[in-house]
Amino acid sequence: MSSGAMYAAHFGLKQRPFTLLPDPEFLFWSPQHRRAYSVLEIGILSRAPITLVTGEIGSGKTTLLRQLLNRMEEELTVGLISNATGGRGELIRWALNAFGIEVPEDHADYVDLYQALVDFMVHEYAEGRRVILIIDEAQNLSAESLEELRMLTNVNSNKDELFQLILVGQPELHDLVLQPQLRQLAQRVAASFHLGAMNEAGVRDYIRHRLRIAGGDGEEITADAVHRIFDSTDGIPRLINQLCDLSMMYAWTDDEEFVSAETVDAVLEDGVFFGAQLLGGAQKEKQA
Repeated sequence: MSSGAMYAAHFGLKQRPFTLLPDPEFLFWSPQHRRAYSVLEIGILSRAPITLVTGEIGSGKTTLLRQLLNRMEEELTVGLISNATGGRGELIRWALNAFGIEVPEDHADYVDLYQALVDFMVHEYAEGRRVILIIDEAQNLSAESLEELRMLTNVNSNKDELFQLILVGQPELHDLVLQPQLRQLAQRVAASFHLGAMNEAGVRDYIRHRLRIAGGDGEEITADAVHRIFDSTDGIPRLINQLCDLSMMYAWTDDEEFVSAETVDAVLEDGVFFGAQLLGGAQKEKQA
C-alpha cells in the first residue's frame, strides 16, 4: 500500500483528495472558475472565431478544459493540442494530428498540409459538424504560429465559419496576442477571461470540497491550517494541492487526527514544499 493510500485510510477517506492530476471529479466551481467556463461555453455557442482563457500555472485551466471536453455535443468535432512548439508549418501538422488526419510524410509541403486541413473542415461542415481546435499551453507558440491559426479562422462557407479556435495558456499569452504584428488575430478574439488565484474564503471552500469528494467531512484540515495554506500558496490550486497532500502525510506519520497549523508549519520548516520557493522567486521577479 502506498503512503498516499495509507494516509487516506488514516483519515477515513476513500482516496487521496489532493493529487496533482487534473480530475473533473474534483472540479471546484469557484466564482472565477464558473466565469471562465461560461466564457468557454459562450465562445463555442456564439461561434466565436477565437476564445482566449489565461491563468497562472496551476490555476485549474486544464481541469476546466477536461470538463469542457466531457460535455461537448455530437455536432462538434474537437481537436486538442498541448504544449505545441515549432515553426511555420509544424503547427499545421500538430492540428492534423489532433484531428486524426493522415498526410504522407514525404512530398507534403506547407500548401498540401494547409489544404488537407481546410478540406477536412469543409467535409465536417457538409456533415453538419463544426470544427474546434483547442490549444493548451498556447503561450509556447510563436507569433508566426499564431498568425497561421488566425488565417484558418478566415475559412468560411457563405456566412458560416467552419473553424473555431480556443487558446488557453499562462498570463504571457495575453501579452503575446496583443503584440502589434498580431493585431488581426487580437481583433478576432471574441471572448476572453483571466483566471486568477482564489481568496482565503475560496481556498477554505476548495479544501473542504476536495475532502468531501474523497469521502471525508471537510474538517480534516483545521481553519488555522487553512489560513497557513492560503498564506503559503497565494490561492493557487496546484500549490494548495501540494501543500495539503504533504500536510496530511505529516499528520498521518505523527498519528494526528487533524491537520493543524502546526502540521503545516512543520512541512514549511522542513523545506519539502517546493512551491514556497517558486512563489518566493516569482515575488522577487515582480519586485525587480
